[in-house]
Amino acid sequence: MEIDSRSSGFNATNQSSGRGWRTYLYIVTAIIAVPMLVIFASLLQPFSSAWQHLFDTVLKDYITNSLLLMAGVGAGTLILGVSAAWLTAMCEFPGRRILSWAFLLPMAMPAYIIAYTYTGILDFSGPLQTALRDTYDWQYGDYYFPEIRSLGGAICMLSLVLYPYVYMLVRVAFLEQSTAVLEASRNLGKKPWQTLFLVALPMARPAIVAGVSLALMETLADYGTVAYFGVSSFTTGIFRTWYGLGELTTAAQLCAFLMLFVFALIMAERWSRQRLRFHHHSAQKKMARLQLSGWRSILAMSIGSLIIFLGFILPAAQLSIWASTGWQEKLNADFLRLLFNSFALAAIAAACCLLVAVFLAYTKRVFASRIELGAVAVASLGYAVPGTVIAVGVLIPVAWLDNQIDFLSTTWFDYPTGLLISGTIGLLVFAYLVRFLSVALNTVDSGLTAIKPSIDESARSLGATPSRVLSRIHLPILRTSLLTALLLVFVEVLKELPTTLILRPFNFNTLAVRTYELASDERLMDAALPALAIVIIGLLPVLLITKSILNERFSNE
Repeated sequence: MEIDSRSSGFNATNQSSGRGWRTYLYIVTAIIAVPMLVIFASLLQPFSSAWQHLFDTVLKDYITNSLLLMAGVGAGTLILGVSAAWLTAMCEFPGRRILSWAFLLPMAMPAYIIAYTYTGILDFSGPLQTALRDTYDWQYGDYYFPEIRSLGGAICMLSLVLYPYVYMLVRVAFLEQSTAVLEASRNLGKKPWQTLFLVALPMARPAIVAGVSLALMETLADYGTVAYFGVSSFTTGIFRTWYGLGELTTAAQLCAFLMLFVFALIMAERWSRQRLRFHHHSAQKKMARLQLSGWRSILAMSIGSLIIFLGFILPAAQLSIWASTGWQEKLNADFLRLLFNSFALAAIAAACCLLVAVFLAYTKRVFASRIELGAVAVASLGYAVPGTVIAVGVLIPVAWLDNQIDFLSTTWFDYPTGLLISGTIGLLVFAYLVRFLSVALNTVDSGLTAIKPSIDESARSLGATPSRVLSRIHLPILRTSLLTALLLVFVEVLKELPTTLILRPFNFNTLAVRTYELASDERLMDAALPALAIVIIGLLPVLLITKSILNERFSNE
């Protein structure tokens, strides 16, 4: 009877603790979901007269350009990502191992920074056109040169930095494919390119769809590139409607229509993931790579090197040249203040994301019912939502709350409070939490998945509560995953532009915002130092990813 009594007490403790965890889960999920709920709730409000103006003037351009941007970036990332994945996963040639991780370097280059850099290189006053005019004694109008500040230019810039999303997933899919099928194709006399298009690509289709969907989500979230190139898309339209027309509700309704594109991509990615299947056969040998020699080897090296040169080496070198010009004057107190603001903000946001991610991931592990899993899924949707949308969704309820507090304070105490929450660091950190929580959550969840459930069962059978199991067992084991999640969110916050631009406190600048401001004023050389700082820091998560790639076991290594 004594054993039963202890067991009964243990169960009662677990039930009480479980109710507490679930309650906190629902509260956290509800708070995080508020911005997205506000955006969709805006569709229930009457459409203002500004909508007629949008219909008559620019709404068609917003929709058309956004669709063309998605189509162009989708095609660009598909071609670059699949080509890079095929060369490094299925072919053997000199330099392949270096290219296999170097293809990820453009991930460290934010799209708006590469856009500023190429504009400085390719613009009319840039070094390339200047050299052409000096060499051939040309004048303005004597020659044709592609316009970098255009829809086509934006597609090229975004494709160069977003193709690694496709490359990573498709490369894994190629490596995991059944060797028997590929060898059968070769034995039947199919050429390598025929095997690629007829066998390998169809089997890798779910990974391709998932990678392109991620790239397109980033495309829809981009503001700096399209704004600088003068492309009228949904993100630039939201800014213009808000700041130009002063219509916050109309801007929110535009955000809701933008979310339709995002959710379509999410559903496509989820559908592809459901069809993704991996079959491991330990007894099956890995297929030998296709040996390239002669001109084929040179062509493979040239294609890979050109992609990396255009996506990272050239813009990074140009930024370094600009930043080195008068760096003593640029490296002043203002720049150090930008560094401190950016690092402090990113560190606070990363810590908050990590704490919430640990709570959600562990709750998902302990309570694996549909309700809890659904709540965690809702909380992790933020990364798919553009930063502009989240900023608008955060500001609307907070502005209403500030106005209500000010009204009550003025009515009751004759003391106007003004804006207490709007324009604060806390509000900006909350927006980052909504936006980047899934980055930390996916990393922590992957680490938890690797821990055997039997460890939890043993600790719980000894009377340990869920919080004690987490603090004493899981957190020490998850040390590497926690540091990785912290670093990933830190760098994402450091690069984030639209959310910071909208919600930052007055007279508070970060590296990303200052880079945008200087580039908008055509002070590209002055913008080089903060831009280069962002790129250098952005290399940290890329190095983490490349480390895992270098540790992979390949058949010929």
